[in-house]
Amino acid sequence: MINSAYELSRRRHEKLIVFWYLCPELNCAFEELFQPLQDPDVKLINIRSLYDPRKLWYQLTASQRFGNEDILQNKTDGTLHEDFFQKLKKRVYIFTWEHFYPVHDYHFYVPTAALRKRIDSFTGQFAPRCTGVHIRRTDNAVSMGKSTTEQFIREMERELTAHPEGRFFLATDDASEEALLRSRFPDKIISNQNRTIDRNSVAGMHDALLDLYCLAATDKIIGSYWSSFTDIAADMRGIEKVIAGE
Repeated sequence: MINSAYELSRRRHEKLIVFWYLCPELNCAFEELFQPLQDPDVKLINIRSLYDPRKLWYQLTASQRFGNEDILQNKTDGTLHEDFFQKLKKRVYIFTWEHFYPVHDYHFYVPTAALRKRIDSFTGQFAPRCTGVHIRRTDNAVSMGKSTTEQFIREMERELTAHPEGRFFLATDDASEEALLRSRFPDKIISNQNRTIDRNSVAGMHDALLDLYCLAATDKIIGSYWSSFTDIAADMRGIEKVIAGE
């Protein structure tokens, strides 16, 4: 979403202000995950409430406001319709969880030195070939119904048939899934076994970012249906992606 907003601001020759909302789904400041932004045309503000006065001021003084439904109705294949873009006024306020420009540039997001060190400790084990496996469970019923455990196992077996020397980096929010795959593929699974699953914590967000960057460093991803985590990990380096169950 930040990438989309940056592309929009670039096309409009305007500055971008991002409100990074710390909430139970992502309770971690931007700077605790990434190095500070270096672009003078982008300002990021961490907020802990949707009623933060700074956010409300920009929201109330904007010449135009639009939200998620407006984007859904005015985009095709992830791109805002040109007529909608042309009608935008100055000082636009956007509230959305949708992307609206297919931007594949992740230069904003440089992990902190401490997180980079942890990421490198795992990716150093990836040679000669490593396939990422992202199994989304817990709160994503759509993904669980489509990408079953059996389908992940089937894709992993295909991968080992083609590359017997390969290993897997596993990112999952379900410890029982990991235990099953470790028993099924002994000595083939690399993972952050001491991860914190709780998204309402800094430690949980650190471990989620570690999983994301490790997945992005693999040669191929076997991912979960209807998961932006899978999609972004593959998009970061343009690597091959296979969705279990499709």
